[in-house]
Amino acid sequence: MGKILYVQTSGTDTPERLYGPFILGATAVAMDVSACIFFMIKGITVMKKGEAEKIRMGSFPPLREVIDQAAAAGVDFYVCEQSTRLLGMERGDFIEGVRIAGAATLNDLALEADAVISF
Repeated sequence: MGKILYVQTSGTDTPERLYGPFILGATAVAMDVSACIFFMIKGITVMKKGEAEKIRMGSFPPLREVIDQAAAAGVDFYVCEQSTRLLGMERGDFIEGVRIAGAATLNDLALEADAVISF
């Protein structure tokens, strides 16, 4: 089984950039490829409770629905601990199922992945 790491640095201020990692991650899992998304810098804002429900682009479903589909498929989500401090967010600010992780975890995930894609 292969493994893909998606790194999301774009936040809720650029909603057109938010769907890709979730759709690709769920697709990867359907292809029997392990997938995880690491959110850092402004990317963490999309995983804040209540934010994804506000985002809907074109004919796509609300972003929260896409996030839930990716989670149900087995995509793992990580939020950068340092980015939470940078943006003044608390650990409890994020949707259920998100793991708070540091720089060493991101490096480990990148080293273990067969591919790293950044958004």
